[in-house]
Amino acid sequence: MKIREVIEKVLEYHPKFPEDYAGCDTYKCGDPEAECTGIVTALVPTVEVIRKTIELGCNLLFVHEPAFYSTPDYPDWRAGFHNSVYEEKRKLLDDHGIVIWRDHDHMHAHQPDSIFTGVTKYLGWEDYAEGKAGLFAYVYNLPECTVEDLKNELIEKLHLNGLRYVGDSQSKIRKVAIVGHLCLNAFGTDHEDENGYFVEYGTEVIKLLEQEVDAIIPGEIIEWTTLSYIRDAVQLGKNKAMFNIGHFSMEELGMRYAKDWIEELVDGVVPVTYVPCGDLYRF
Repeated sequence: MKIREVIEKVLEYHPKFPEDYAGCDTYKCGDPEAECTGIVTALVPTVEVIRKTIELGCNLLFVHEPAFYSTPDYPDWRAGFHNSVYEEKRKLLDDHGIVIWRDHDHMHAHQPDSIFTGVTKYLGWEDYAEGKAGLFAYVYNLPECTVEDLKNELIEKLHLNGLRYVGDSQSKIRKVAIVGHLCLNAFGTDHEDENGYFVEYGTEVIKLLEQEVDAIIPGEIIEWTTLSYIRDAVQLGKNKAMFNIGHFSMEELGMRYAKDWIEELVDGVVPVTYVPCGDLYRF
């Protein structure tokens, strides 16, 4: 089976995109016409993930996040100055005939979302899932626990080196939402509506905290909207919390799940291996 044929099966599995789609889901390096010797699924194509891919004898690296340090995720370096890290990483890939395919937009367009299906499955929260709430939030009605208990569970299940959180460690919580990125103009939400109210994703999450959930697990974060609200809520004695596991650690389990469905697509013709990236941070 050629690498191109694997990717064709993947695109057939996902929802159809318009013919003129020009997003980030493309080949980043390598020859798609090469025979596929094996597939590695990983969240990010880090140097260590590439080395593991070579060690496994695989030549298709199937990833979710950028390869080469830019938001558009170009298949080369376009910032106008020499980047020695890019050059060495690209040489490692080229020397070993590794193909990188990025699957980001298609995974999040899948119904249900491929990444958060995997996160829910491998956190062991399937029985607690209540579905989506609002623009982007997956709500879970967990058995009652303390903030400390959930912090420890996340560290264990996500193999974290540590975890930053906001909240009273002994507060009792039950309803938790995995939410999107708390950053400027997240999901294109920032605007003033016809009533003169200012709408942004951070305030939408605050509404969720006010009306439905006790705690959130966000992706990327800024601190002056939702996090400041949570800190004040805690100082007022309310049982609110935030667990900052990080963008990559939050989505890592989605690529563990990708191994499952890609194995079904290739029907045992080539081996599929999930390689975790590990926690980005040291504490």
